[in-house]
Amino acid sequence: MPTLIVLLVIISLVTIFSVQNAAPVTISLFFWSFQGSLAIVIFLSTVIGIIIGVIIMSMLHMRSAKKKKEKEIREIESL
Repeated sequence: MPTLIVLLVIISLVTIFSVQNAAPVTISLFFWSFQGSLAIVIFLSTVIGIIIGVIIMSMLHMRSAKKKKEKEIREIESL
């Protein structure tokens, strides 16, 4: 629950910051380019970063849970 509260606070702060910086900007990536609001760019970058962070943390958690389970199985087998 505290994680959800921190996440909501961060998204709220980013939203407020984004709305206050709504100037148009040009985004270029390789041969692709588009013009959009800085607010949208900031907000989407933050959301994508949070999603990537959650995915990485989930993968690390699953890996450690798997190692813990394998260790418990080895301990049970050694008895």
